[in-house]
Amino acid sequence: MGTAQLAAVPEPKYWQLRTVLLRAIDTEFSTGQVIPNERELAARFNVARATLRQALDQLELEGRLVRRRGIGTLVAAPRVGVPVSRREEGWTGSGREQEWQTVGCAIVPAGEKLAKALGVPTGETVYTVRRIRVAQGQTVATEALHVPDSALASLPEIRLSGAAGSGAGPDEEGRAVLRRLERLTVDGESRSVELGVAEADEALLLQRPPGTPVLVVTTQYASAGRLAALAVSTYRADTCRLTFGETGLVEVTPVPEMARTAS
Repeated sequence: MGTAQLAAVPEPKYWQLRTVLLRAIDTEFSTGQVIPNERELAARFNVARATLRQALDQLELEGRLVRRRGIGTLVAAPRVGVPVSRREEGWTGSGREQEWQTVGCAIVPAGEKLAKALGVPTGETVYTVRRIRVAQGQTVATEALHVPDSALASLPEIRLSGAAGSGAGPDEEGRAVLRRLERLTVDGESRSVELGVAEADEALLLQRPPGTPVLVVTTQYASAGRLAALAVSTYRADTCRLTFGETGLVEVTPVPEMARTAS
């Protein structure tokens, strides 16, 4: 079999412009500074407005720029570390500068797909705790934590104000499940990461348009030789860089303060 020669594909004009803009951003502007408007940039680089918008869209997608209505386009802030491992932050997501916030809890019979993922019989009761992660004043992730009833069977009931199961709101139900999980001995964790897009519900929580690129982190928690919980965390790909290992850090680009106060 012969060796096929791949024809060189010329770079699109917007991509060439993206490289030029990136160089200008790094040398001429500082974090949080508003860059010139589209008309001025198009004239400076002698390009069509459509080409310029493509380049700006790409840089926003990469997390290098932030657009804010009424302000303009700003240079995004550098990334900061956020702990990811359960050992560092706990089931309740306690943290100093960042934290998980419980926003709901659904208690439903497991469908075939979820039951297979959890290794439980179809129809077993599953607690799905919904949480969002806030760092530096912005929502950077949303999570669905699935816990089968059988994993909680040996753990004591936890009653919060309002008493879970007795008129408590969904967030209180969720916190009760997390408190019970604190008493669970976790033997090990495994994580996988894949690129995806935010569906409508996730996009709403992330405050981004549907279809926004996201990083999906799936974490399995094992206890007593079986799967005890399954977490599916969706991080904004435009602001987050995930790193794993001893530190288990997620790096996040915060929204500049001037942009947050004006939005």
